[in-house]
Amino acid sequence: MHVVHDGPRQAPPLLLIHGSGASGSCWGPMVPALAGRHHVIRVDLPGCGQSPPAASYDVPVQAARVAALLDDLGLRSVATVGHSSGGYVATALAEQRPDLVRSLALISSGPSLSAFLPQPVLLRVLLAPPLGRLLWARRSDATIRRAISVTCARPVDVPDDVVADIRSITYSSFRAVLRQNTAYITERSVPERLAALKVPVLVIFGAADPRWEPSSAHQYDAVPNARVELLPGVGHLPMLEEPETAGRLLLGFTATGVDIPPVIP
Repeated sequence: MHVVHDGPRQAPPLLLIHGSGASGSCWGPMVPALAGRHHVIRVDLPGCGQSPPAASYDVPVQAARVAALLDDLGLRSVATVGHSSGGYVATALAEQRPDLVRSLALISSGPSLSAFLPQPVLLRVLLAPPLGRLLWARRSDATIRRAISVTCARPVDVPDDVVADIRSITYSSFRAVLRQNTAYITERSVPERLAALKVPVLVIFGAADPRWEPSSAHQYDAVPNARVELLPGVGHLPMLEEPETAGRLLLGFTATGVDIPPVIP
């Protein structure tokens, strides 16, 4: 698994797990602020970015791979952050290895399948077989940038390394990842899973997320020790759309576990 380290190694560890079809590079705009206080660990999950494909994209299997990585690094009690389906891997990690997860922050992680919205046309075209497979192989950088932009609620500057990493994922791997993500939240919702864990939880959701019903973020209100923050005018990618606010929330959460200054609309 490809790993990038930022910040001093002796600082408290902070693990960042990206969502479907993305990579560790998607956290780039937030990293400088986070690395000022943390040893930031960014992973490319199997089949994404610079990590090779895997035989299985089952969410618990991916979590076990992350656990093995943290074991190899000799880390324990790690502040763990997941974006979108990366939040499912982070949750599965906490389920499997509570000794590894000090706190859990989920950004734009849909709580249950009922919250999934009809997807933008461009995404449906790129993913639907059989045409999707042909179009996927012919994606231009401009098409990739447009596909990212349709998940946002405001204009974003998509870094070149993000585009390059997204280009590297295959159609088959991406479809397999999506199927396993769906299976994970169909079996049991994320709030239900978190309610069984004794870990502080921060949920950050864009109030204009086009992929998941924004009001569904409040399904996480049922989780003990959870706080929900809705970001006004933000879509599915707070790390690109509102990196300063998202970073401030994360730093406040990792510093205290629960006491975070609220977002002022």
